[in-house]
Amino acid sequence: MIPIPQSLFTLPIIPLLLFIILTEASSSWGLHGEGKKDMKLFVFGDSYVDTGNFKKSGSYMPPNGMTFPGKPSGRFSDGRVLTDYIASYLGIRTPLPYIYRNYVEKSKLENGMNYACGGTGILNTLFTDGPNLTTQIHSLQKQVQQNFYTKHDLRSSVALVNVGGNDFATFLQSNGALKDAGAFSSRLISQLCSDLKLIKSLGVRKVAITLIMPMGCLPQQSVNTSYRKCAEIPNEIAINHNKKLLHCISKLNFQSPKPVFVTLNLYNTFLSVITSTQRRRAKDPSLMNPLKACVNVEVDKEGELKYNVCEKPQVSFFWDQVHPSQNGWHQVYIRLKSSLRQLLQ
Repeated sequence: MIPIPQSLFTLPIIPLLLFIILTEASSSWGLHGEGKKDMKLFVFGDSYVDTGNFKKSGSYMPPNGMTFPGKPSGRFSDGRVLTDYIASYLGIRTPLPYIYRNYVEKSKLENGMNYACGGTGILNTLFTDGPNLTTQIHSLQKQVQQNFYTKHDLRSSVALVNVGGNDFATFLQSNGALKDAGAFSSRLISQLCSDLKLIKSLGVRKVAITLIMPMGCLPQQSVNTSYRKCAEIPNEIAINHNKKLLHCISKLNFQSPKPVFVTLNLYNTFLSVITSTQRRRAKDPSLMNPLKACVNVEVDKEGELKYNVCEKPQVSFFWDQVHPSQNGWHQVYIRLKSSLRQLLQ
C-alpha cells in the first residue's frame, strides 16, 4: 500500500545502519517450517511484503520496527510482515531486499530475494520512482540470464505476489470516478495476468498471489464511520476485483499440467480477524478497536512530526493508516496456513 504522506520523508542510510539492516534481514527467527533446505522465495509487490527496498521512506524511521527487530528495518510495521511469516513457514530465512544484493556474499542470498517495494503497483502509481510489478519481475529475469539464479534454483522456488492496493489508491486519489472502477480493475487484471505468466515462464514452481484486502477496513477509510465498521464502497471494489483475479488464476492453472498458482485470500482473512476481535471487544471494551491505527502522526508547533504509539501495539491489528501490525500479520498468517500447504505440494 502507499504509505501515509508522513512516511515519505527521506532518511540517509549510514554504513552502520546498513550493516544492522543486512544482519537483521538475514537472521533466522524460528525456522520451524515445512519446506526444504534448498527452497527459495522470490517476493514481488508493495509495502505489505517489502522488507527494505524503499530506502527513502518512513519504513526506516522510528517507531517502525519497535517490536521486531527493535529498530527500523525497512518494514512498514512495528515488526514482521507477511513475507517473514511465509518464509518461516517454508523453513527458510527471510530473503534479503534486492537493493542489498551487491553488499553481501552470494551465500547470503541462497534463500531467494525480495524485489517488492513500498508504494508500487501493477501499473505506475503515485510513487513514480518505484519499480512496478513488471520491472520487479524483469530484475529476476536478468539475474537468471546472468546465471545468478539457475533453472534448478527456480524449480525449487516459490514466488509471493501482493499487489493492487496502491493502484486503486492512485486511481481514487487521481479523481477516478467510482463508476469507472470496474473498467480500471479489468485493466489491472489484464496486466497482472501477463506478469504472472512471466513469473511462471521463468520456471518458478509455485506462485502465491494474494487477493486484495478489504480496502474499506483500512483506518484511513473506516474513519468515515467513526471506526465502527468498514466502508462499503471500497470493499465492493475489492470484492469485484478479486472475482476477476480468481477467474484469471483458474484459467492459468487450467493451462498447466499441474496447478502453479495458489491464491491467498487476504480479503476473508482480514475480515475474519477484524470481526472476531470486534465480537470479543463487545464483551471487553478494553480491547483495542481493530479498525483503528496504533500509530498516529501529529505536527508540533515547530512543524516536526510526532508519532504517538498506542499503549499495546502487540494487540493492535493495524499499525498505521494502511499497514497491519506484527500481531495483525500473525493473525492473518494463522488463518492462511491451510492455503500455504499447497505451496509444498
